[in-house]
Amino acid sequence: MKREKKILSKEVISWAFYDWANSAFATTVMAGFFPLFFKSFWASNLTDAESTGMLGIANSLSGLLIVLIAPFLGAVADITFKKKYLLVFFMIIGTGSTASFFLIQQGDWILAMRAYIFACIGFSGGNIFYDSLIINVSSEQSRNKVSAFGYAMGYLGGGLLFVLNVFMYLQPAVFGLASQVDAILFSFLSVAVWWSFFTLPLIRYVKEKSGLFEKTSSINLIKKSFFRVVQTFREIREYKNLFYFLIAYWLYMDGIDTVVRMALAFGADIGLATSELIVALIITQFVGFPATIGFGFLADRYGLKLLLYVGIGMYICICFGGLVISSIYGFYIMAAIIGLVQGGVQSVSRAVFSTMIPEGKDSEFFGFYNLVGKSAVIFGPAMVGIVNYLFNDPRAGIISLLILFIPGLLMLRMVQIKEQ
Repeated sequence: MKREKKILSKEVISWAFYDWANSAFATTVMAGFFPLFFKSFWASNLTDAESTGMLGIANSLSGLLIVLIAPFLGAVADITFKKKYLLVFFMIIGTGSTASFFLIQQGDWILAMRAYIFACIGFSGGNIFYDSLIINVSSEQSRNKVSAFGYAMGYLGGGLLFVLNVFMYLQPAVFGLASQVDAILFSFLSVAVWWSFFTLPLIRYVKEKSGLFEKTSSINLIKKSFFRVVQTFREIREYKNLFYFLIAYWLYMDGIDTVVRMALAFGADIGLATSELIVALIITQFVGFPATIGFGFLADRYGLKLLLYVGIGMYICICFGGLVISSIYGFYIMAAIIGLVQGGVQSVSRAVFSTMIPEGKDSEFFGFYNLVGKSAVIFGPAMVGIVNYLFNDPRAGIISLLILFIPGLLMLRMVQIKEQ
């Protein structure tokens, strides 16, 4: 009889530490300091509308590039059984690019955009293999809780480093730094170190499924992966339920990722102070840690689909709330609501998708899953940035996200989800 995997085994905890590791990038860089620092330091010679537009384009370009390579990465991982090696490769790209922010001079917004795009590729590329490894560390019955635990660890780890980085920013002299600019630059370096160090437990303790891999040339490997991608795409179209879910996921995750990447830029554009926006992000992180775990338990009790409805519905409320927010207290409320549902929607979505994957196609199908999620980022941030620029009104950009959330919610109604 096959022994059931413990929910919090050493492998699960080691796997979840990668979320703890790379969430420092998502928090300190992607959602926190980079949008603000890009606007005020690297793109200080641009107007607010122009810098927000450039930030949206940078996020969209990184999404486009990961879309082009994600399916092939998944196919190569399933052919070679080298998920961990590929994860580490992309982690190095991400950490190296993040560390390079330290060297970029004021006003050089083009170089900053390039480094940010590569850092985002490292972050997203590594997540393809991290997500697919959930199959190795959990059973189908425990997968929703394990997925929620991973996201919760990400909120906690990313939040702890971000709090330290905020103290560095507010009190640079205490840390031996000359200015707040130096504090932010050293914060970027700390993310690179944190991300690298806390990847080690996954490398050491998470075991991949073994398989027979016949060594071949790089050209043959590319050919095999290409034909496997074509075959996978045909298979996904045959799994209609999975196909409908991916369409819904593309829509609502586009909105969610756009909120993550553009929320602080929105706050800055409506005149809120940098220190106040940083507090709002801290609220999101530390509300998100217990809320994500609670979301997983509620999903097991009341149903995965119902909790997805609740989460997406809350984001629709956030879009309408963006029309009336004029003070930091309203922004704090929005930050708390995001913390309540953001990680939960992501973890439940990953758990739902993992139950739909045919055996032996973990990385390949998760490559498409990440392709769908990251291709969404091509559209959302660019849409918000362009709408903001055209109307010269950040509120117009936020309300435009309804174009994504409402159809995503409606599409989800067509999906039959296997409750655990």
